[in-house]
Amino acid sequence: MKILVPVKRVVDANVKIRVKPDGTGIDFANVKMAMNPFDEISVEEALRIKEAGLATEVVVVSIGPDKAAETLRTGLAMGADRGILVKTDARIEPLAVAKLLKAVIAAEEPGLVILGKQAIDDDSNQTGQMLAALLGWPQATFASKIVLTDGGATVSREIDGGSETIALKLPAIVTTDLRLNEPRYASLPNIMKAKKKPLDETTPEALGVDVTPRLTVLGTVEPAGRTGGIKVASAAELVAKLKEAGAI
Repeated sequence: MKILVPVKRVVDANVKIRVKPDGTGIDFANVKMAMNPFDEISVEEALRIKEAGLATEVVVVSIGPDKAAETLRTGLAMGADRGILVKTDARIEPLAVAKLLKAVIAAEEPGLVILGKQAIDDDSNQTGQMLAALLGWPQATFASKIVLTDGGATVSREIDGGSETIALKLPAIVTTDLRLNEPRYASLPNIMKAKKKPLDETTPEALGVDVTPRLTVLGTVEPAGRTGGIKVASAAELVAKLKEAGAI
């Protein structure tokens, strides 16, 4: 069985985001980029399934500019077998991502697709669900445990009321939660080997997908800064201050 893992290039989770002075978007100049943390979990889970002898190949795919190849190389250094870059400089929305992945899946024919539940840049949490709908495949979101069975998979996931376990028939779509695993670090020898692993390139046009944005970003603003706190001398003064603030 082949496992396909989409990965996204995002601003490193430890970097403070800067907004452009004109409010037209995020300033990416001299900003460290990295693989989306949820996608690292997806790659790790796919590799564990392969190491258990339940999969024969792990393919990572990314959609973005030339530099997205660096993100694919990270996945290859972790242990993935090969990568696919859908090269585009356009702003890609979740629906366009799902359509592009559908086209890649039609060519690759994987038995399982594992995605991060969301990307930390836009937090849309839409691509996995849209992809499952476009393919007509069963899906399991926010997976905290994945167990492959004969021709299927059992997925445990957290819900508002506790947890649930669902059974899927393969091929299927699974999106990962933080509790699924702890991603490995790529060793130096594997980083060197990753440079020689195959990395194919294609474009949205070659896949026959229109990626024209359907949404317009009106503006981007930074969150308001936190104001300093105050000290009160008594419970009565505390209640009075809370009433002034409209908290009670």
